[in-house]
Amino acid sequence: MAESRPRRRLVVLDRDGVINADSDEYVKSPDEWHPLPGSLEAIARLHRAGFDVVVATNQSGVGRGLFSRETLEAIHARMRDAVAAAGGRIAGIYYCPHRPEDGCTCRKPKPGLLRRIEADFGQPLDGVPFVGDKLADVEAALAVGARPIFVGTPRDDTERSRLAELGVETHPDLSSAADALLAR
Repeated sequence: MAESRPRRRLVVLDRDGVINADSDEYVKSPDEWHPLPGSLEAIARLHRAGFDVVVATNQSGVGRGLFSRETLEAIHARMRDAVAAAGGRIAGIYYCPHRPEDGCTCRKPKPGLLRRIEADFGQPLDGVPFVGDKLADVEAALAVGARPIFVGTPRDDTERSRLAELGVETHPDLSSAADALLAR
């Protein structure tokens, strides 16, 4: 009988607002990509502790014609390089290029991106931490049985009450969330 491989430890992160500063004008170039304080070091700590860090991000700026897929890849190359310089590694980046009105299955809160991660990594995301800064991230995590972790400040009372109703773990930032994950 063949030995089964140990299940890899995954953690899924949203990008904008979790790893880097979010912008209402979109992050449209590598020069506009700025890591949030402590985020690169948090990814490095997770990586060193044996986590495969995966990014799942909505990037409707592509569908809106604000930047190309090639530019998005350049932004992601800058992010990977910054994470590597801090001693970490990103095992995969998954993005939805569609606009909200396109009706795709990959735009969070729909679970398409997360289903692709499950397929590519060969394991369900049941119980896997998903760190995000929007209710759409929480809903996507719940849709696949992942464990949602909210970082930042809820945008309004509706979001705050929904997070409380769902009992979602919250932290001020990725660094704090990573510390909590590593303490378990």
